[in-house]
Amino acid sequence: MSRFYELADLLALHLNFFSLKQLQQAESYFGNLTAALQASESVWRGTGIATETQLQGLFADDLSAKIDASLAWQGQQQHWIGWQDADYPPLLAQIADAPILLGVRGRVELLRDPQVAMVGSRHASKAGVNAAEDFAEFLSLQGITVTSGLALGIDAAAHRGALRGLGKTVAVVATGLDRIYPAANKALAHRIVEEGAMVSEFPLGTKPLSYHFPKRNRIISGLSVGTLVVEAALQSGSLITAKMAAEQGREVFAVPGSIHNPQAKGCHQLIKQGAKLVESGEDVLVELAPVLQGLWPESGALQPASSKPLSETAKAGKQGLLAFIEYEPISLDELVVLSKLPVSEIQSQLLLLELSGDIEALSAGRYRRLR
Repeated sequence: MSRFYELADLLALHLNFFSLKQLQQAESYFGNLTAALQASESVWRGTGIATETQLQGLFADDLSAKIDASLAWQGQQQHWIGWQDADYPPLLAQIADAPILLGVRGRVELLRDPQVAMVGSRHASKAGVNAAEDFAEFLSLQGITVTSGLALGIDAAAHRGALRGLGKTVAVVATGLDRIYPAANKALAHRIVEEGAMVSEFPLGTKPLSYHFPKRNRIISGLSVGTLVVEAALQSGSLITAKMAAEQGREVFAVPGSIHNPQAKGCHQLIKQGAKLVESGEDVLVELAPVLQGLWPESGALQPASSKPLSETAKAGKQGLLAFIEYEPISLDELVVLSKLPVSEIQSQLLLLELSGDIEALSAGRYRRLR
């Protein structure tokens, strides 16, 4: 990991909730971040860059101890990623108010994978929960990382569905990464850290304050090529995430529901406003095909974290893999046995074949030939 800033310097601003705009203003005024942090409090006050609360924290006696505690937190599966680090998610870096520092627990490489955000009501119906799990499992089986917010309801269902697939899921939380909220999702959070990743822009120790959640939502949409709303009431925070996704130039999808279900009214409103109506994971994949073709490994851009660089055998084997797929459904396990390729390479090839219209994905991880 290459760093353009000293981590301790970034942590000093991170611990005091500095925005990217404030960081850039400080660099412009002082020349660089190190010089800024060596400047006196009176000089800082004269710049007008920081708020009074931020200045008090920046010059507090315990700031060094907090920085040391944050540095000590970093370990094998716990990372700090600055906004100009090589591991910083490239799609997130494109948004205007990208976080200056991200904490990550788990597989940091997943943040560079193509991701689809799934959000919805905390008070989801059983049908909504089932739909979220099915969408997420399907997308995960295609090698796409499912990103959500670890909330009750649709968020938790999205994470569970992705874990049923390839396990590629990212939970963006509104607390410090030394806390899990809500407590009811503690076991789920541990599974996500083991198989996926948890992400936060907030300092360690940050409590789940209400105004942190809308701020967190811009990261969920910013990490993702598209945002899918499964169930949402008219006043749902999920609509904020969808709005942010649209403002960030990302695709927005919505699942329709019963006209009698208040948790479907937000989705219907989104569809009226131009969100794409989807009824299956296949619908999402088809709509995102042009974007995903630009992000998938053969394009030379982003590399799915679950796969190695494609071997020469696999590159030459796209048509070879198609030879194993007939008009009768075949499972992934059967393809592994027949092709003798690693699962990760087969997943990449299957997605390319699906995007090219040669095959279609069915339920239960099966595939069949279309032509």
